[in-house]
Order: sequence, then C-alpha cells, then structure tokens
Amino acid sequence: QVQLVESGGGFVQPGGSLRLSCAASGKINSIYAMGWSRQAPGKQRELVAIISSGGTTNYPDSLKGRFTISRDNAKNTVYLQMNSLKPEDTAVYHCNAKVEYDGHEYDYWGQGTQVTVSS
Repeated sequence: QVQLVESGGGFVQPGGSLRLSCAASGKINSIYAMGWSRQAPGKQRELVAIISSGGTTNYPDSLKGRFTISRDNAKNTVYLQMNSLKPEDTAVYHCNAKVEYDGHEYDYWGQGTQVTVSS
C-alpha cells in the first residue's frame, strides 16, 4: 500500500498564494507521473497539473502562468505552487501518483486538502 498525504491548503484572499505538498510513502519502487486535480462543490474533478518522473509538466491552458508543479524524487513529494489565486480556485485539491512496485503499476490518490479563496 501507498499513502499520499497532502498539506498546505487553507484560506487565502484573492491574489494570494499557497503552496501544496504531497508526500508519498509505502511500497514504492519508483513513481512515474504525479499530479494534482481539484473538485469544487457541484462540479466534476478537473486536472490541475501533472509532472512526469523526468520533470515534464502539463497544465490546462486556463491555469498556465499561475500554477507551477514540481517534484522532489528523493522525497517522493510533489508540490503545487499557486499564485494570483481567484475565488474560482476554491476546491478540494487531490494529489495522485502512478507507482511501480513489484513489477506492477498502481494509481493512488490522496484524501485532499481544502483551498478556499475569498475576501
């Protein structure tokens, strides 16, 4: 089993910044892609950012320039730097990781961290 533990969420005013972290632990040989998704009340979950093991990143066009994903492979940790936050960024943010262990690939999700952007 693998655990993903997110941290860094909270309350911030519009225009502010937050940095989310997600640490993976457990039965891990290697981690392929890691990413962040979010789900606002009454809306479908949407991809926020993804990063490959080699550091290639991808974002939806609507978030490019404000959000930056990064990872520390030595710590099995992925980060999401969020700048110029808007009320519409309010959501529960979940990290996920594609993990290789014992020759198999597994997909894991964290429980989520709440981000609230409001004045």
